Amino acid sequence: MTRSQKEKMLAGEMYNAADPEIQADLLATGAWLKRYNDALDARPDQWHVLLCERLGEVGLGAVIRPPFYCDYGFNIRLGAHVYVNFNCVILDVAEVAIGEGTAIGPAVQIYTADHPHDPEQRQAGLQLGRPVRIGRHAWIGGGAIILPGVTIGDHAVVGAGSVVTRDVPAGAKVVGSPARGRG
Repeated sequence: MTRSQKEKMLAGEMYNAADPEIQADLLATGAWLKRYNDALDARPDQWHVLLCERLGEVGLGAVIRPPFYCDYGFNIRLGAHVYVNFNCVILDVAEVAIGEGTAIGPAVQIYTADHPHDPEQRQAGLQLGRPVRIGRHAWIGGGAIILPGVTIGDHAVVGAGSVVTRDVPAGAKVVGSPARGRG
């Protein structure tokens, strides 16, 4: 049995993003994002209700301050009391799991979307995704960029403006581009 392009995307395999089912999901998310981002003046409990409409999991007290941008939403999982500040971008072609009590500063970008290194595959429109996992009670400073496939451990700290290219162990502090450990 042949799997759909969406099934391939969700499995982390190469897929064609121009597929009609995937494009329909993008359009539906775009309509939801418009409603969500238009709710900038709403209370956090109203944001929570809206987040529950689209995201894969939204823990008690989890907040994302609008404006917010994502590809699909259904691949995003927020633990309880996660706080995400203004202008966060999550490219969620694969799962993004953010653990309980984690705080994410403004303008953070989290990418699961990746592209093949082979130019012919890229020209054919193929893409793939690698999940991002952020542990419990982590802190991600404003403007940080987290690349596909990265895991950030519990209680880790990522400095503002850092580019995280590899896993960050639990309790570690990293800064810079690429992010490196600091005492």
